Amino acid sequence: MNKRPLSVTILGCVYIATGVAGCIAHAAEFKSSSLPTAVLVEVVSLLALVSGAYLLRGQNWARWLALAWIAFHVVLSAFHNGPELAIHSVLCAVIAYVLLRPAAVRYFRPSAA
Repeated sequence: MNKRPLSVTILGCVYIATGVAGCIAHAAEFKSSSLPTAVLVEVVSLLALVSGAYLLRGQNWARWLALAWIAFHVVLSAFHNGPELAIHSVLCAVIAYVLLRPAAVRYFRPSAA
């Protein structure tokens, strides 16, 4: 197995922390918003956590889930204010750079048996 790049380690930990923080922060929405909305928000937070955990394990699908997760946030932030869209867009570009550069591609490539 290839050695995990430090940038992927950091990103995986950030995704795990984001997922945990999102689950905790949005737990109150079960009381204040409709159940389907609250469940959807929790699922999105759990996807971040799962993505981060499996990024650390070198799973290629987790790399694409991480990119889809941040791209989803870019789309959502397009319906909010400009600075939020700008921040999510920059984060998306940074995450794409980290996960699509050659060292990361080698790490996520299945090892030969």
